[in-house]
Amino acid sequence: MSHHLPLFEQGRHLLSVSQFDRDNLARLFALADAVAPIAARRGVCSVLDGAMLGSLFFEPSTRTRLSFESAFLRLGGEVTTTTGFTFSSMAKGESIADTARVVSGYSDVLVVRHPDEGSVAEFAAHSVVPVINAGDGAGEHPSQALLDVYTLEKELVARGKTVDGCHIAILGDLRFGRTVHSLIKLLSLHQGVRFSLFAPAGLELPASVEAYARKRGHLVDVHDDVVAAVRGADAIYATRVQRERLTEELTGSATVGDLLNRSMLAQAGNLEAIIMHPLPRDSRPDAYDLAGDVDDLPGLAIFHQTDNGLTVRMAIFLTALGVSIEAVHLTTKQRPWRATLRD
Repeated sequence: MSHHLPLFEQGRHLLSVSQFDRDNLARLFALADAVAPIAARRGVCSVLDGAMLGSLFFEPSTRTRLSFESAFLRLGGEVTTTTGFTFSSMAKGESIADTARVVSGYSDVLVVRHPDEGSVAEFAAHSVVPVINAGDGAGEHPSQALLDVYTLEKELVARGKTVDGCHIAILGDLRFGRTVHSLIKLLSLHQGVRFSLFAPAGLELPASVEAYARKRGHLVDVHDDVVAAVRGADAIYATRVQRERLTEELTGSATVGDLLNRSMLAQAGNLEAIIMHPLPRDSRPDAYDLAGDVDDLPGLAIFHQTDNGLTVRMAIFLTALGVSIEAVHLTTKQRPWRATLRD
């Protein structure tokens, strides 16, 4: 399905990272750079005055939902929202098709998250307005991959490097982690990327995703040890185990302790690496996730990702609704109030 989707532009759904080439990816990132001052609350924008976002999250989310909604509000739009099946007519047996047709009639753009792979595409097929995929089961999470690559690019540039030719280690649940699938596909637009992969037994990257990267000329190394995977990497992308998607035979002792901690990075001689995570991070003991003892390392970028997510999602809305950066500038004014403690 994703191979036949049109490039993401005005009036288009955003369902997959396959809707990007290097040119429209660069345009989206340039738009994100342009709205960054508005995202940081240095200006107040009303370019989407009168526009309505329908925010439909049929699966739990905090960060993604609030990020999309905040992005739309920062551009002057309005938001209507529903969360969970319990509070939707789907609990009464209404089809995705009927829900999509009805709700899209109330909105100018929809953001949809659903636990079933392919369900957001079905939603889009029956919507009369653009639909943005905010995650469909173990399928794709395109906006997360976009903000991840945007962040990676900025972190690498600050070190005098580029995404082309970079070495990235990807750790954790590579089977069910939809962020990883989208990230590898989007990074494959670049040249000469080296992927070092580590996953617990049973949670390895799907062969189709690995083949996607290899077919495009990238090097993919699979490791059975975290220290080996992160050694020499420019960036490390850690993901939590998607326990909500695990079957009984996949839950076991391989996913206790830390996925990555300071000691492992020291063993690998890579305490300076860029450290990324799509969040949420499970901070409970033995949760098998990114340990808190890396949080004071110089390359920690997980909160840069969340900040950048706002600007990238603003750029997604502006693209889908056909708004130029000139229109954004014309409708932006200085704010008269203090925004943060750092002001």
